[in-house]
Amino acid sequence: MYEGHDQAVAVFLRESGRVSAATLSRLGETIAATCEPLAEAVVRRGLVERAEFLRGVATHLGMPCLEELPQALSPAVAAMVPGDLARRFRVIPWREGPAALELAAVDPFAAGLAGELSFALGREVQIVVADPARIAELLRIHYAGPASAKDGEMRERGGPVRDGASEHQSATSHLERQASETPVVQLVDSVLRQAIRDHASDIHFEPFEGEFRVRCRVDGTLREVAAPPPAQAPAVVSRLKVLAGLNIAERRRPQDGRIHFPVEDRSVDLRISTLPTQAGESVVLRVLDQTSAPATLAELGLPGRAEEGVREILQRPDGLLLVTGPTGSGKTTTLYGCLRVINSPELKILTAEDPVEYEIEGITQLAVNPAIGLTFASALRSFLRQDPDVLMVGEIRDLETAGIAIQAALTGHLVMSTLHTNDAAGAVTRLIDMGVEPFLLGATLEAVLAQRLVRRICPACREAADVPSDLLAEWAPKFGMGLEARVFRGRGCAACRGTGYKGRVGIFEWLRMTEPLRERILAGVPAADLQRLAAEQGMQTLRAAGLGAILDGVTTVEEVMRLF
Repeated sequence: MYEGHDQAVAVFLRESGRVSAATLSRLGETIAATCEPLAEAVVRRGLVERAEFLRGVATHLGMPCLEELPQALSPAVAAMVPGDLARRFRVIPWREGPAALELAAVDPFAAGLAGELSFALGREVQIVVADPARIAELLRIHYAGPASAKDGEMRERGGPVRDGASEHQSATSHLERQASETPVVQLVDSVLRQAIRDHASDIHFEPFEGEFRVRCRVDGTLREVAAPPPAQAPAVVSRLKVLAGLNIAERRRPQDGRIHFPVEDRSVDLRISTLPTQAGESVVLRVLDQTSAPATLAELGLPGRAEEGVREILQRPDGLLLVTGPTGSGKTTTLYGCLRVINSPELKILTAEDPVEYEIEGITQLAVNPAIGLTFASALRSFLRQDPDVLMVGEIRDLETAGIAIQAALTGHLVMSTLHTNDAAGAVTRLIDMGVEPFLLGATLEAVLAQRLVRRICPACREAADVPSDLLAEWAPKFGMGLEARVFRGRGCAACRGTGYKGRVGIFEWLRMTEPLRERILAGVPAADLQRLAAEQGMQTLRAAGLGAILDGVTTVEEVMRLF
């Protein structure tokens, strides 16, 4: 009767007191040899009346019970469920209820059945309990298809029912079919469009045991959004892989690709990365929206002294400019802002990136590909034979790349790159630790811009606030300010979705090389001494910049404290 879920049926019979545990044990031994479903065996042996069994199942599962089903469905009712869904889930529509579409299921014990049908149909669904033999008969009458004859034969024999079409299809064609189903296509499109509208930087599709989670990173923080049932995870992942042109049958190895996703009157690039996990494939999309890139250096929000210094260096014919900070701090965005300042027909500008996040007209951009030997270092070597004026390297990761970048700066090229360090002075020691000679670094390095991104207080709900008591003792000595300082916070509103923050803003530390600093580099002094000397010469530290953002009402104490 309710084939495939004998254990669930046994629990119901035992807990309801309709059949004893000893009887169930004996039945289990008997039907193991005949493959007869437990529910059918109980009814056929007269241990429980069929009508009583159906009413008990309905009560046990918290579902309505239909004592009788009609001889046939009206065309209007049958049209409520597509034939392929009816056959796959073995359900028939019963009626349009006041709050949901009511469906009678051959197997109401099936885990997650209502959720999967609701997702597939795009509407609320209510499962009702009815005689499975009558449901199977109505399926054969109204939803005849390639699988129906075999389904009927299997049901009459009491054996398990499987989708006949899927038994003869390869795993790849099955996944392709799932990925092309309208509900899956609509769901994926909806998630991607909403994430782009919310200016998300990343979109995460994450499978877990019994859960499929979808989250978007907005303003540096992950936010959970409505997700489909866990059973739909393979279909959603397959849809994303189809869009990126990846191999949907390959689920054992990570894959990378790119999606050009149309939104309104433009196309947004999505960089996709898949990762096989214990619970299934995890997919992360990096959103690369051309319209969100700053058009000018001024839009980056650099303090006056730093912006003037950057513009001065960008007019130089040679030298090395570094932008430092952790992953996600906006380093590449800053370099793009610099490129836009100097982009002109008079200059030959080449970039090596991983990947090319934004395309800039008039600039030759190259995406590195280590799999074929195209690394930052090899790209730089080739660049030097292209008669360039300005070179941008996505990141200095090793001595080879650092050495070529410094040689390029020594031979009449302006070189810009990023580095992962906590502050500006740390860039010097990081390069020396890689193996760069101090005298070469002192001769080529012009400046280092360290940066962080903090969330901006929502302007729609910004209000004065007291410093949280648990931060008072730590905040005052760390930032060197009195406890009476006035601060602000976001109350939380519809505009910021209750977070109190909307958008992000940069805080910066601008280290301009001077002769005393070059002498210290040659002497091999530690980063702390360089930082101290730079501060004495007027450099504003990241911590001071964060304090300024707090006192200006741009961000909160908690947000800056999170960084330090």
